[in-house]
Amino acid sequence: MTPTLFGRIQTRIFVVVVIGGLWTALVTPLLPGIPPEMALADVYAITFRVLFLVLVCGLGWEFVYHGLQQLRWEKDWPTLFGLITGVNEGILVWLIASAWIDVVPGSAFLVHFTTTWLVIWAWVNGPMRVVFIRWRFQGGRLI
Repeated sequence: MTPTLFGRIQTRIFVVVVIGGLWTALVTPLLPGIPPEMALADVYAITFRVLFLVLVCGLGWEFVYHGLQQLRWEKDWPTLFGLITGVNEGILVWLIASAWIDVVPGSAFLVHFTTTWLVIWAWVNGPMRVVFIRWRFQGGRLI
């Protein structure tokens, strides 16, 4: 399957909101580097703001990736490229988050972003292909 740009956007919105949201809800209380005096509700507010940044920045990155994919013969990424793109996306999200959000501990960000990225990547490359059988044949579109 070669995902279309619209399919990639739909998939990204779905996996970041649903899978990323569930994972963020689970991992937030376990993040390192959070000051003990910070209320758990405030920590959740920070991690969900970071997740929102991942979504917004990721939608912008999709247009960049689409342009780069047009230079490839297959018009698609190898699976490893999909994993490695987390590096540049993480750097951009970190730069924006550290300027936009008051307190973002580096260790908490690193654990949250990395684990969320890995969970989303694993979901898209595994169970999603089973749960949403038609997704593969519709260019990555869910709707």
